[in-house]
Amino acid sequence: MQIRALMYFDELVRTNSMRQAAENLNVAPTAISRQIENLEYHFGAPLVERSARGVKLTAAGELLAARAGRTLRELDHVQQLIEDLKGLQRGRVNIYANGATVANLLAPALAEFSLKYPKLRFAVTITSARAAIEAVNSAEADIAVTLFAPMSGTKVRLRSEIAYDLITSPRHPAAARPDIPLKELADYALALPDQSFGFRQAFDALFEKEGLSLDPVFVTSSLEMLKELVLSDAAVTLLPALTVRREIEAGQLRAIPLAGKTSIRTHVDLCVAPDRQLSFAATKLLDFIERFMRERSDRKADRRE
Repeated sequence: MQIRALMYFDELVRTNSMRQAAENLNVAPTAISRQIENLEYHFGAPLVERSARGVKLTAAGELLAARAGRTLRELDHVQQLIEDLKGLQRGRVNIYANGATVANLLAPALAEFSLKYPKLRFAVTITSARAAIEAVNSAEADIAVTLFAPMSGTKVRLRSEIAYDLITSPRHPAAARPDIPLKELADYALALPDQSFGFRQAFDALFEKEGLSLDPVFVTSSLEMLKELVLSDAAVTLLPALTVRREIEAGQLRAIPLAGKTSIRTHVDLCVAPDRQLSFAATKLLDFIERFMRERSDRKADRRE
């Protein structure tokens, strides 16, 4: 069985069309058909059923489809490991991250690393924390950087704890406060993430524990929307200061800590698969991001002291 046959089958599964798969691979449709027939001969079972509406996978085809993509990604990874013999002159790293970690944590780290190794290439996919973890587990991603992610089978290379602050505009009455009691948050127009966010679940539990009622004016799945609502003076929100660091440094937003022992803390995780050898390029980037996160954490600790 040839690798080309698996590649053609994988593209057919993705497009559900012999014609479209042939166009994408720049071959004739008969070439796709011939490779599928080779696979069917190799496995001794039909893999697809052809009709005017496209192709439909048989039970055997679905079984192969579930594994072909991962097999091809692993072969790409082997190719990358072979390229490593040439040092950091070539290479590609796939990073998955959820949106809150990107602008003020991952982007500066990647920018600095890329200046040191300009011949490397990076693919950054922004998604949910859960999807980022799943991408590492399925070998679609080399590295995941997630905020409050559900752990499932990954190896956490570094966990950096972060606190949530009250984020306001400079014009808000709370902007000049050194800290803010939790009970006073109920008096403000709040904009909060929806309950699919781990932070929101922790925040709801804290409010309930303190016997406080919670009635946010705005609920959204977009962290960008939260920031814009605060910039517009329509609401205040709770976010890690690092997610709005640029706006804080520009004087557009303020971050006020929660008072006493009612602070909400979550973590940023740097994750990899526990049983997969990373390429030389991915390993170097992983080490670099780890150092970058540790330095950021140390600077925050110094400022608190």
